[in-house]
Amino acid sequence: MLTEQILALLMQEREKLNRAIEALQGAKRRGRPPKSPLALVETAAAAPEKKRRGRTAAQRKAQAQKMKEYWAKRKKEAAK
Repeated sequence: MLTEQILALLMQEREKLNRAIEALQGAKRRGRPPKSPLALVETAAAAPEKKRRGRTAAQRKAQAQKMKEYWAKRKKEAAK
């Protein structure tokens, strides 16, 4: 008897799930439709990645020196 009750509950749950699935499949989406999966694959394969150029240690050092001079000048002007 206990297994029959469990089976009946499971069947009721299955019916609820089936109704929910049907409702979701029939529901219309609002707004812009999503991109198709095929379009995403094509654009990913077609667009090569751009490589960023890094700065050398000498360039970083020169930039740091320029910024130190810039802020020293600003600090001097603000003190006046």
